[in-house]
Amino acid sequence: MGGGVRYPYPKHVWSPSGGWWTRPSNWASNTTITMIGILAIAYGVWNVSAERETRHILPDRPIPSMMWAKQFKEERAREE
Repeated sequence: MGGGVRYPYPKHVWSPSGGWWTRPSNWASNTTITMIGILAIAYGVWNVSAERETRHILPDRPIPSMMWAKQFKEERAREE
């Protein structure tokens, strides 16, 4: 189930993915750094989206985005 023996490969070929049978020793830290970057970008996109979200026709029942959308937070603050 290993896919066969590892055959000799050309050493002069460069590949952005690492080439044949790559297993970098720092794969865990690379994965962690990448995930932190992805989460930071997603958080930024989430905040921009929540600031700019407006509903021209108000929903007839509560929806999840009402918890974080700027439009509904301002309405809730005016009511209180």
